Amino acid sequence: MDLTLYVKFFLGLVAIINPVGLLPVFVSLTSHQSAAERNHTGKVANFAVVVILLVTMVAGQHILNMFSISLSAFRIAGGTLIALIAMSMLQGKLGEVKRNQEEDREASGMESVAVVPLALPLMAGPGAISSVIVFAAEHRTLADAVAMSATVILFGLLSFGLFSMASAIYKILGKTGINVITRLMGLLMLSIGIEVMAAGLKGLFPHLLG
Repeated sequence: MDLTLYVKFFLGLVAIINPVGLLPVFVSLTSHQSAAERNHTGKVANFAVVVILLVTMVAGQHILNMFSISLSAFRIAGGTLIALIAMSMLQGKLGEVKRNQEEDREASGMESVAVVPLALPLMAGPGAISSVIVFAAEHRTLADAVAMSATVILFGLLSFGLFSMASAIYKILGKTGINVITRLMGLLMLSIGIEVMAAGLKGLFPHLLG
């Protein structure tokens, strides 16, 4: 088991989900809550993200098999989606692929925002789910599954820590600072998306390699 693979997977989750970039949204959605309620919302949201990604890790390959979708084709689709989200992040935006105006209006009327829209689709969105399915399909041993689960849980703890300090971090970084981090994450995410698409193209069209 190569530890660098899971470091790369962890950094990929950080770039794709971008918890720092979501801090303004988290602060906005929980503005009516007390400090204790906001902390509880962050805890529930990140627990839900971990559960969603772990279920995706286990069921992802079975879903692909059910619809007779090859891993290479899914890599191209997932890589394209990741690249689209990254292009939006490079502009300092969350992007319509993560949320739209109707979802914003619906969220504003919800009493609890931890699972929807925070955990799904803002955090465990299509990009993160695609990334987990592709990685799990490529690494199928028991040791890989344990290491991947540990990586997802570690990410959840990191994200919860950031959400716990959301107000302070937002005040320190400001909108400009968070936009800078979002753009940097977007650049990293775009690179990941292109790499995933390239691997898919190689799998579908091996003759292109000569």
